[in-house]
Amino acid sequence: MSQGIKGFIYAAVSAACFGTLAVLGKFALARGFVAAEILQYRFGFASLMLVCWYAATDRAVLRAGPRTLLKAAFLGLGLYPVQSLCFMTSLEYIPASTTSLILYFYPVAVTLLSALLFKTRLNRLVAFSLALLVAGCGLVFYDAFLRSISQTGLLLAVTAMLVFSLYLICLQYLLKDENPRSISLYVVIATALVYTIMAPPTRFTELDAASQALTVVLGLVPTALAVTLLYRAVELVGSAKASICSTIEPITTVLGSALVLGETIVPIQLAGMALILLGITLPNSSLLRAPALAILPKKRPPS
Repeated sequence: MSQGIKGFIYAAVSAACFGTLAVLGKFALARGFVAAEILQYRFGFASLMLVCWYAATDRAVLRAGPRTLLKAAFLGLGLYPVQSLCFMTSLEYIPASTTSLILYFYPVAVTLLSALLFKTRLNRLVAFSLALLVAGCGLVFYDAFLRSISQTGLLLAVTAMLVFSLYLICLQYLLKDENPRSISLYVVIATALVYTIMAPPTRFTELDAASQALTVVLGLVPTALAVTLLYRAVELVGSAKASICSTIEPITTVLGSALVLGETIVPIQLAGMALILLGITLPNSSLLRAPALAILPKKRPPS
């Protein structure tokens, strides 16, 4: 399997994991958690899971030099806490679908910034793909802006989108000559330290079994798995392509909202999902064809 295809798969699976965050966040808020507390459990449990996993499978990941730790501190103490807190807090004011719709303008921002900073080629196919993604998100969350929208929630969601776009650009630059697993681990640990100071987990033992299980799921699915796979995808295919591939996230959010929160999926939303999948597939069509072409027998030269 080529690196491009691996990157595509990692980005898609990471996006599916990230897509559960808004649903789990809404669920946790409904159970009485506050935003900083949710994020403390999310990053705290993710840190413990990742450290234990790498200690058992690959201890080299745990070894990081001062340069790596400095990069992780910049991302984990600065950008990531700001983005995650804005995202989670916005869920207190506006629907999860609205937050996700606003956040999903980031592929456009990342692609344009990558073209400017890294000279990433922005051809007509990529531009058309981005248009499909924006249209698809609009259909998936078609009713979001028909409701009354809190200006506070709107501002928080826009800030989360802008900071996340900057985060991905910095990530591509900082991953050069780095082990993506090491830097992702220490970013999560640094972010966990921020939220442990903001909201110490003093009442964990007082939570019921369902709430405790929810905190563990928040650490595993939209964090430990999602972050690690995203770092690997960016390393293999770059931030712009990883962003386009990861637009499967809103589909996961809609399906999860229907199953967990009882929200209804209507035909126009299904049409939006189809546009999103098409927007993902078009710029990566050469990658998807690569395995089939690789196994075709070579033609013999004419005699």
